[in-house]
Amino acid sequence: MSQPYTLYYSPGTASLCVHWMLVHLGVPHGLIKLDMDAGAQKTPDYLKLNPAGRIPTLIVDGQPRFESTALLMLLAERHPEAGLAPPVGSPDRADWLVEMVYLANNLLPAFRDWFYAAKDGASDAEAVRALARKRIEEIFDRLDQRLSDGRKHLVGANLSTVDLLATMLMRWSRNMPRPATSWPNLTRYITAMRALPSFIATCDREDLTEWRNP
Repeated sequence: MSQPYTLYYSPGTASLCVHWMLVHLGVPHGLIKLDMDAGAQKTPDYLKLNPAGRIPTLIVDGQPRFESTALLMLLAERHPEAGLAPPVGSPDRADWLVEMVYLANNLLPAFRDWFYAAKDGASDAEAVRALARKRIEEIFDRLDQRLSDGRKHLVGANLSTVDLLATMLMRWSRNMPRPATSWPNLTRYITAMRALPSFIATCDREDLTEWRNP
């Protein structure tokens, strides 16, 4: 019997949160590693799966699906027993939807600008990067304030896809002038998330040695 999922990934990229979720769920899945530096995401064969030439692509029951945020939500829907999304009708459901879309619409694009402004052809790449940094830090301010009441997770009392997505994005800030670990509540949160066995296992699989707990 074929595996229901195959993930096309590149270590540490936007595929990380999807890979992490597959590990956390404990569901059978295949992995195909792409060398972004060699342009593997732009080959004709890969573009047939993902015309945007972006990573990740997740093959779900034989069909290619993409957009990391959408993939997390899809996996949560397909595996409700894992509790990685509040059930429909629960008090936290609307909050979960808002936070997933907020991160996708605000933090993900800001990081895109931070890393790729010049490559994407911005006429003043440094100005774009400066604005991106400002947006990222403002969002980290917001998330730090959200955690200031001592809560362990960003939505509700339990781990959710919001935490997987947010933690991956916080990891991307590790070499910025002001990384996510500069905020006290985010530092507490990050330390707890990095201690999760599924996070450790995923980093081991992707050979990610940076941004691990001591």
